[in-house]
Amino acid sequence: MELVVLNTSGKETGKKVTLDESIFGIEPNKHAVYLEVKQYLAAQRQGTHKSKERSEIAGSTKKLKKQKGSGSARYGDIKSPVFRGGGRIFGPKPRDYRFKLNKALKRLAKKSVLSQKMRDNSIRIVEGLSIAAPKTKDFITVLNALALNDKKSLFILADTNKNVYLSSRNLPKTKVMKFNEISSYDLINAGEIVFLEGAVEKFQENLKK
Repeated sequence: MELVVLNTSGKETGKKVTLDESIFGIEPNKHAVYLEVKQYLAAQRQGTHKSKERSEIAGSTKKLKKQKGSGSARYGDIKSPVFRGGGRIFGPKPRDYRFKLNKALKRLAKKSVLSQKMRDNSIRIVEGLSIAAPKTKDFITVLNALALNDKKSLFILADTNKNVYLSSRNLPKTKVMKFNEISSYDLINAGEIVFLEGAVEKFQENLKK
């Protein structure tokens, strides 16, 4: 399985990169993708929700009326959940929503997303992208050349490139990440995936560990 390498002008360079069939050509496992996306989104939740229970409400603890003889229901104090302003029954408490998944399943999820993107022709490889200074205008020029200006795109780098990152930071539909920071959510959330030439080999090696 091979992909042609493009330059930053969107034209073919004549070079090709070989992609591993075991990563880009498997039968996608939808459940594995679902689990990793669920884990990613769960980890984004702050879990700081809180409501006061009966014991935490400020108010009198005096019994409102005697237990028997009134002909109506039994009342406790004013902090009872049945009264307006009382404590909440089984209200939300701070909690951590994160959960663990094994590495093999997470690797399978990434491979599944990449394989589906490959089937949809949504993966491109671009030779080295160099920007002399952080300029959004320069990055937009590259997006226009690759016909990505109106699409959600994910650029995967082999190494940290501060200028490329800063140049893309203000573009809401574009995300730039290093190869070892990618999650299945990032891959599936992007309409088009753009690997910089050196990032493909490192990304494949990282998935085989």
